[in-house]
Amino acid sequence: MSNIVIKVENISKQYRLGEVGTGSMRDDFKRFRYRMMGKEDPFLTIGEENNRITKSQSDYVWALRNINFEVKQGDVVGIIGRNGAGKSTLLKILSRTTGPTTGSVKMKGRIASLLEVGTGFHGELSGRENIFLNGAIMGLRKHEISAKLDEIIDFAGVERYIDTPVKRYSSGMYVRLAFAVAAYLEPDILIVDEVLAVGDMEFQKKALGKMKDVSLKDGRTVLFVSHNLAAISSLCNSAMLLNNGQLNMYDSTHMIINEYLSNSKKPSNYFYESSNLYVGDRFVKLLVLKIINENKENPDLFYVNEKIGVQIEYEILKKGQKPEATFAVISNEDVIILHCVGNFENYEVGFHKAIFWFPPNFLNDSEYKLLVGITSNNPVIIHGQHEIYFRVMDALSAPTRGNYMGKMHGLIRPFLNSEKYYDEYSHS
Repeated sequence: MSNIVIKVENISKQYRLGEVGTGSMRDDFKRFRYRMMGKEDPFLTIGEENNRITKSQSDYVWALRNINFEVKQGDVVGIIGRNGAGKSTLLKILSRTTGPTTGSVKMKGRIASLLEVGTGFHGELSGRENIFLNGAIMGLRKHEISAKLDEIIDFAGVERYIDTPVKRYSSGMYVRLAFAVAAYLEPDILIVDEVLAVGDMEFQKKALGKMKDVSLKDGRTVLFVSHNLAAISSLCNSAMLLNNGQLNMYDSTHMIINEYLSNSKKPSNYFYESSNLYVGDRFVKLLVLKIINENKENPDLFYVNEKIGVQIEYEILKKGQKPEATFAVISNEDVIILHCVGNFENYEVGFHKAIFWFPPNFLNDSEYKLLVGITSNNPVIIHGQHEIYFRVMDALSAPTRGNYMGKMHGLIRPFLNSEKYYDEYSHS
């Protein structure tokens, strides 16, 4: 028996911009008649790809185009991509909230989805009543829902308000209860959109841990959309990358994240001196600058528990000079995290290479800009600088993380070791 629980074949979703009708009653009736006969829309046009940053030349846009993939039972699949890539549209089709324009979706088992705040809840009903309503929609009997009721309420942390109409809940309370209902009513397939970002840190930790339990312990399938790459990396065993409504890649999580970051990275993590860009002076010149790992490779992505090296190739132009390298690490929010100086060991006239290392477990999960300049013992000490970019991502094995899978706070996150300390009050 096949263990494929989701099979998506050539699905596309087209939307019309502006007015929905064709413009005439006759054509509207023809479209309706074709749909009733199960035939393709006779007015379906080629349309444009879903690129939100370009001006439309057509009334039609493809939110999704020719998507094909399979998901096995027990897989946790992350779905990443830029805003407007088609992630939410794909989840709505899989949740059967909307149908595809073309193609087919085959799924086995009961589906629970959490797509946006308030999905599936009736505002006038209490939290308790909405739990039973959602369970009934999923096909569960009353005694099956009652058996899970206490666990759902405890997980959501809304016991005090469980008999209050949910229209009076905050967005965080909504999401907590909605996720608890989706996770604890034992769906075969759990579909979760970015709504977890609404919850606080405690809830995100519980929710991500619950999704991992649903997959590992219960063998259920999870589809998870998030812009939190650390959560995707920790939770998912595979991922897919969407871009402008098309499936660019479906592979291991590590490969997908690397591909996503390489497509959206800042200008460069490598610099080579040319006549158009000169860094240095008549005493010393910066020739090559790049960010490397311990294997002397120049990747797009580093993990927090890796050493990060800055490789500099430079030329001493005049004897007697003792140059220094200046470094400034700047966060994605343009905050200067540190400014430091590094000494070169070789001061002879000619070409040289040096590597300066940042220790592991030092920088937090973020994108960074590194400004590097070369100074000499000339009275004019600043001789230009060049900037390169790199990305640091969290690692599941990072010692500061533990079981927490959300975003770690702070600009830096060093791992501190202690030593034994004895005084007159200490006991050995």
